[in-house]
Amino acid sequence: MATVAVIDYGMGNLHSVSKALEHVSPETDVIVTADPEKVRNADRVILPGVGAIRDCMAEIRRLGVDKEVAEAIMSGKPFLGICVGYQALMQDSEENNGVNCLAHFDGHVKYFGENLTENGERLKVPHMGWNEVYHDDHPLWDGIEDGSRFYFVHSYYVKADQRDLVSATCTYGLEFDVAISRDNVFAVQFHPEKSSKVGLQLLQNFLNWDGKR
Repeated sequence: MATVAVIDYGMGNLHSVSKALEHVSPETDVIVTADPEKVRNADRVILPGVGAIRDCMAEIRRLGVDKEVAEAIMSGKPFLGICVGYQALMQDSEENNGVNCLAHFDGHVKYFGENLTENGERLKVPHMGWNEVYHDDHPLWDGIEDGSRFYFVHSYYVKADQRDLVSATCTYGLEFDVAISRDNVFAVQFHPEKSSKVGLQLLQNFLNWDGKR
């Protein structure tokens, strides 16, 4: 039986993620864990995350999850980051007066700002709700139409330095990067587990993915 480890460091939407995975693939063994051995032995790894980046990074480092993530990425097995789990892969974040992240990608997490506008209208921050995502041809987008709507909840966004690694973008007052990919790593800002059919399709694609482009 194939296994997928959802890393538990106390800051992720673990129940929703695990239930969504079990729904799309009942034959997959979904393990919610922070045990390095179980993460190491899993066929696939997911790093979720919700909340403030300072608290997330503190727990990631305290529990040694930073080492688990680095090992999983280096192993070549399929790896998925979700929401703050995506932001944590960048170099740093502006949140909480500046926080150093895991630096697996050259990119920065920035604040939408207090005066975000679109077509002359002021936009609310956080960016919360459904928005259109425009993507490339990565295998995780199989069966998902360009411009499909995914569910977001965030006040900070990623801007990647390596533009060739950006797999999808979205616009909310400004264009920002909502998915990034490199080799066996794929990470998204939105919540696939809350994004209805298209989100479940992305999770199904992840479970079918061999970690190669």
